[in-house]
Amino acid sequence: MASALASRMGLHSLRKKQLKTYNVVIATMDAELKFSCEIKWKGKDLFDLVCRTLGLRETWFFGLQYDVKDTVAWIKMDKRVLDHDIPKEEVISLSFLAKFYPENVEEELVQDITQHLFFLQVKKKILEEEIYCPPEASVLLASYAVQAKYGDYDPIVHKRGFLSQEELLPKRVINLYQMTAEMWEERITACYAEHRGRTRDEAEMEYLKIAQDLEMYGINYFPIRNKKGTDLLLGVDALGLHIYNPDNRLTPKISFPWNEIRNISYSDKEFAIKPLDKKADVFKFNSSKLRVNKLILQLCIGNHDLFMRRRRVDSLEVQQMKSQAREEKARKQMERQRLAREKHLREEAERERDELERRLLQMQSEAQMANEALLRSEETADLLAEKAQIAEEEAKLLALKAAEAEQEMQRIKVTAIRSEEEKRLMEQKMLEAEMLALKMAEESDRRAKEAEQLKQDLEEARESERRAKNKLLEITSRSVKTPTQLATMPPDIPGMNLSSENLSFDFKDTDMKRLSMEIEKEKVEYLEKSKHLQEQLNELKTEIESLKLKERETPLDILHNENAERGTSKQSNFKKLTLQSTKSRVAFFEEL
Repeated sequence: MASALASRMGLHSLRKKQLKTYNVVIATMDAELKFSCEIKWKGKDLFDLVCRTLGLRETWFFGLQYDVKDTVAWIKMDKRVLDHDIPKEEVISLSFLAKFYPENVEEELVQDITQHLFFLQVKKKILEEEIYCPPEASVLLASYAVQAKYGDYDPIVHKRGFLSQEELLPKRVINLYQMTAEMWEERITACYAEHRGRTRDEAEMEYLKIAQDLEMYGINYFPIRNKKGTDLLLGVDALGLHIYNPDNRLTPKISFPWNEIRNISYSDKEFAIKPLDKKADVFKFNSSKLRVNKLILQLCIGNHDLFMRRRRVDSLEVQQMKSQAREEKARKQMERQRLAREKHLREEAERERDELERRLLQMQSEAQMANEALLRSEETADLLAEKAQIAEEEAKLLALKAAEAEQEMQRIKVTAIRSEEEKRLMEQKMLEAEMLALKMAEESDRRAKEAEQLKQDLEEARESERRAKNKLLEITSRSVKTPTQLATMPPDIPGMNLSSENLSFDFKDTDMKRLSMEIEKEKVEYLEKSKHLQEQLNELKTEIESLKLKERETPLDILHNENAERGTSKQSNFKKLTLQSTKSRVAFFEEL
């Protein structure tokens, strides 16, 4: 009885303990994290756990987002996670995303993990057309995304069709031109090949530097109304507040920078922004939903805090992070230089080896040709010797026949026929025999001369054979030395040792001075790079302009083209609008 009661109490205690935890799945841009959380945990407890897991220290840009009804919301740091309007399912799903965007990615994003998460999020927004991107910029951004994923372009590895399964361009851009997937890949690859030598981090940073100049980058849009009830859009970003017409999200009508805003508040559906100029009217607008007002307030407060923070001296934590980032950058740069030197030495050694192998093959080919020439000379000499022997035998035979003819002539002279007819016939036969003997003598002389000539040819053939043998011996002696040279090449070519002992770095004053000079040089080259970027974009635009289908242009395409023709940009338009007085801007907003 007692044991049964104890077991029930233990089971009850176990269930009670189990009820004190719940499961959460956090979706980052490239992974899913699963945690078991305590019921009492606040948003900050879960957020800090995620940041520690990712190794993220620049936490002020990020937040935990969840979907609620027809909008999104962010977990509050000082509120219990389960007290939010999160769907209470068996497993709670949240997204770890960038909530606030930097003004200048190159100066503010210090950690590689921060940069990578921003890269993935911005890339996703561009591909899903939440951020408008012109076609030529889309191609250039795609080439940097390919560099970040595949590394340096190699025509042997990256053959035609290697991007066929990649999503690199917005569908709007693909539909706007009469271009096949192969044509798009060709243009992206042409840009990709120019990025050789950039690491993944550098390619991602170049991507973000281009993306941050897009008109819709880093802006959250909300439908609002002014006092007259006119439907407008409120844009909240790192620079301030912007008012847009609903059909034009690219060009704001009015802008309020954060340094001109003193206070932000809302009551029910009315949102009030008090300018720093106390004489100016309060900037008010209405939002249809209280939940949206809360979200606007969160984004305004967070962006305003970061805006002011950027204009103050960095905290010790940020200074430490930037110092570590500079040291890491210097270390990586020195490592890349060392690897580049080793690669150069390795390539030189490989070229020398290839040259020696080529020379060896050439000498082997020469030896083979000399050997074949020797065989041909031997065959020619044998043939000439055989012909000379035949000529000598023919000459002997002719001489024998000439002697027999002479004997026949003498016999005919001795045997005289008495009758005149016989004499005449005998004389005629004698004449023929003399002529035949003369002819035989001439042929014998010719055959003797021919035999003499064949003897001379035989001597020359034997001399040629002797020279071919000498050349073969010379080539053979040279080819024996070459493999020996190859075999005795020092296996440890300077700079080719990749052992871990060579990966240590000693940051001396000279190294840091050289790094400082390089950083100054980068600043000087910034304007050149910007000019080159604009030229590259114009060149891409010119290449594909003739294939554009004008009838498929979206309203945003038309607006972007009009802005480009006027020479206005995101930065110039913001500066122009903020030059107006706060009072006139508030009045203009109310009149819209």
